Amino acid sequence: MSEFSIRTAGEADLERVARLHYDVREASLPYLPRIRTLEEVVRSFPAVLRECNVLVAERDGAIVGYCAFRTGWLEHLYVHAAHQRQGIGAALLDRALRATGSCKLWVFQRNRDAIRFYERQGFTRVRTTEGENEEREPDALYEKRL
Repeated sequence: MSEFSIRTAGEADLERVARLHYDVREASLPYLPRIRTLEEVVRSFPAVLRECNVLVAERDGAIVGYCAFRTGWLEHLYVHAAHQRQGIGAALLDRALRATGSCKLWVFQRNRDAIRFYERQGFTRVRTTEGENEEREPDALYEKRL
């Protein structure tokens, strides 16, 4: 497997990042209701770039992962299924944590792989909900203090 690099995303990356976001959710979280079409996700991503720092992981010219974060919060961390368990998510998370310090994040309770990943990275569960989100899916608040 070839190496990957991480860089700050720019406006030219938005459609590819939005497509990755949509595709990973479809493949990895099939139990979630489809709230937005791909086109709606693409249209929403300029706001993500304005409101968050966005990093992308590239391998062989393709964006294979991304994270979006702001002070104190990890908003998104998605890695294409074919590139998971290869250190990409951990590298993106590490860069975000170095930039923001302690942070919180929400994760769906059924997303066991993500929960195991975050717990291995030193996050602890703060509380759970019964679905106080757009998807109406039970989730959990996790936090890592540095």
